[in-house]
Amino acid sequence: MQKTRFCLRVGHLLPYSMSDSNITDFTNPSTFILLGIPGLEAAHVWISIPFCTVYSIAILGNFTILLIVKREPSLHGPMYYFLCMLAITDLVLSTSTLPKTLSIFWLNSREINFSACLTQMFFIHCFSGMESGILVAMALDRYVAICHPLRHSTILRNSVVAKIGLAMVLRGGMLVLPFLILARQWPYCRTNIIPHSYCEHTVMVKLACADIRISNYYGLFVLFFVTGVDVFFIAMSYIQILRAIFSLPTKDARIKTFGTCSSHLGVILAFYIPALFSLLTHRFGQNVPLHFHILMANVYLLVPPMLNPIIYGVRTKEIWDRLLHLFTHKET
Repeated sequence: MQKTRFCLRVGHLLPYSMSDSNITDFTNPSTFILLGIPGLEAAHVWISIPFCTVYSIAILGNFTILLIVKREPSLHGPMYYFLCMLAITDLVLSTSTLPKTLSIFWLNSREINFSACLTQMFFIHCFSGMESGILVAMALDRYVAICHPLRHSTILRNSVVAKIGLAMVLRGGMLVLPFLILARQWPYCRTNIIPHSYCEHTVMVKLACADIRISNYYGLFVLFFVTGVDVFFIAMSYIQILRAIFSLPTKDARIKTFGTCSSHLGVILAFYIPALFSLLTHRFGQNVPLHFHILMANVYLLVPPMLNPIIYGVRTKEIWDRLLHLFTHKET
């Protein structure tokens, strides 16, 4: 007979109906149980509507960016190559979580294989780090284009762009791989219930009945090494860009030059603001309801992939012109 059990997680008591087999001791669980958004189970179907809408826009927008850049030889340059990297990263980042989240909301399919959970965790953190690195590369491109325009084509050659992209992939994978190794070796002897809509590292390791301080310390190191260093280089790039802009002789020239950076600035804000807000509420918002933490964690992974192609499509004249041409062009 099924009974109502309670799972303790960071000060929250989470009611969940489950069989006795889900709470017996184990060290190597074959599956985890994702709860979705605890406390808002009755609203799961309604929450799924904006989630699905945002995901659909992200898929459509990023594939459109990739199609436009591929079809237009005039867009085969560093800025648009980095934009394609960003689009691919956004597609992977949103697809790594949303399909499973929607299956929880719509089908009550809460089980996830242990290996699949670790894989999802790896993709989430790896591609989040990659996206941050790509934003740094795009800031570098804007800095060279504005501060050293005559040397732009020689500094950012295609081979250099390819090496930067490869470095971002390797950095993301190598920094996140220890998370995967540590999470795999922990004994999970209390419960296999994850009070979240996806397998997030911080939440997952708290289920382990072992000393997880090494994971916490490494997580802080990665946070400061990736986010801190990336934000520092972006800030330094834009300080130099603003100095170059304000040294231009006319107001029209300053406005026009700043306009070339506005789309990238919008993308930076769309990525870092939700990430920072989610981080602060997670680290310091002990009195914030659990469902709000989880909603913000989903916003962080879903909203930037939706906004990035919209921002670049609207603010970048070359992409906007090609987009209009793509949908209005008629064969003669």
